[in-house]
Amino acid sequence: MKKIAFIVLAAFIGGAVAIGGYKMFERSTSGMTLTEKQNVLFASNPVKISSTGAVDFVQAAAAVSPAVVHIRTTFKAEGSDGGGSGSPMDMMEEFFGGRGGRRSRAPRAASGSGVILTPDGYIVTNNHVVDNADKIQVVLSDRRKVEAKVIGRDPNTDLALIKVDASDLPVVKMGNSDNVQVGEWVLAVGFPLDLQTTVTAGIVSAKSRAIGILNRDQQPTEEEYEEYQRTGKAPARTNSAIESYIQTDAAINPGNSGGALVNANGELIGINAAIASQTGTNEGYGFAIPVNLAKKILEDFKKYGSVKRGYVGVTFQELNADAAENLKISDVSGLYVNDVMPNGGGAAAGIKKGDIIKKVEGREVFASPDLQEKIGRMSPGDKVQLTISRDGKEQNVNVTLKGDESLNKAKTLVAAKTTGTTMSKLGASFAPASPAIKAKFGVKNGVVVTGVEPGKAFDNLDIPKGLLVTSINGKPVNSAKDVEAALPTSKNGKTTVAGIGPNGNYTFSFN
Repeated sequence: MKKIAFIVLAAFIGGAVAIGGYKMFERSTSGMTLTEKQNVLFASNPVKISSTGAVDFVQAAAAVSPAVVHIRTTFKAEGSDGGGSGSPMDMMEEFFGGRGGRRSRAPRAASGSGVILTPDGYIVTNNHVVDNADKIQVVLSDRRKVEAKVIGRDPNTDLALIKVDASDLPVVKMGNSDNVQVGEWVLAVGFPLDLQTTVTAGIVSAKSRAIGILNRDQQPTEEEYEEYQRTGKAPARTNSAIESYIQTDAAINPGNSGGALVNANGELIGINAAIASQTGTNEGYGFAIPVNLAKKILEDFKKYGSVKRGYVGVTFQELNADAAENLKISDVSGLYVNDVMPNGGGAAAGIKKGDIIKKVEGREVFASPDLQEKIGRMSPGDKVQLTISRDGKEQNVNVTLKGDESLNKAKTLVAAKTTGTTMSKLGASFAPASPAIKAKFGVKNGVVVTGVEPGKAFDNLDIPKGLLVTSINGKPVNSAKDVEAALPTSKNGKTTVAGIGPNGNYTFSFN
């Protein structure tokens, strides 16, 4: 009897110690960053996964799957259908499942994936998964449904951090995406096509890949438009989007968005974000945001609620043999500086138009992601060493990065003209139609509607996102600027929009 009592007492004390230890851990880590919390957690709970001999991902899949969650979102009723644009580089609605093809004013629903980073409920996902959502519901691995709130989101990297009110959750260990090598095995974990947790395997097929899908419909500022009206010269602009994707052939489909890309050790190396597809489903290549870039963005979300980004303050173009020939220079690699922002860090460091950026922190630069990802991990006030070539001679310059104010960005231009119909009145944004879309519908020109504002003209006429517009007032359009130029200049002028939709050709007219 005494022995039984002793065992019960020991069990009680052990349980109390465990609970007390967990509470102490929660208190002691409350002020830590996400990365510090992970270091403490995995220092005391090391994950040992090995893949030796024949390729075997059983342990990695088992370690990661419980911490990859299903995210369900609902949206306000709108006049647009929320369908995708049909671009060969499908992201946004077409990558993140459940929204295509409907024209309804009932609330819309969508789904994606997310990755738990801390036991107290911080979850990373894609911005396009939660953007404009009225309600975010997270389905945990134990089938519980919990509400989530947005801590921060950033369209320039397509990252978002959300939080659920829960504790003792399973987590995925963050790895080091700088160590990722082309050819190594990786797993993609998520909820594709509304299926339950799904694991697919492939290899890293490329790194530092830019595919041109972020900020593609970015509009000029009012100052830039006025400058264009005076000089006829298109303004040089600093691209704030950062694309430096890990490319993989692990099968990724709609719904995988925001899910985990992990290495064979079960470490998170990327957040799945996009696919290259003509059909909207997997055709061989997926793209993930490197976790090392995500770490900085997520910490900013947690600390400030938004991203504090540093800028060099230059515009540039990638060099290759063709670009060098056009510029009449001999260098065929690096980034050619087209312009230098007057108040930027680059100008203060002495960088000039015509310089060629050859290295960043001693590492060679061949494409824009080589520079942008490195800078994207830094904050205003940080210093970065650039190696530039000027008149055939290389020199190092130390640039102190500056914040958004250095770009002199005015409020986004919503009214392209002071009279007549404006872009604001249309309530829509546009992107050039891809060659594939033009070929599909047998047209030579066109723009795709990438956004529709509730209560504006396109919304009132039920013109949805994803629709192809071929002309405005009889004038062919191939860009947002073409749309602006085609709008009437008088207040009583009529606007006629023509294009092609699911049911064939259409024409809308309004004053």
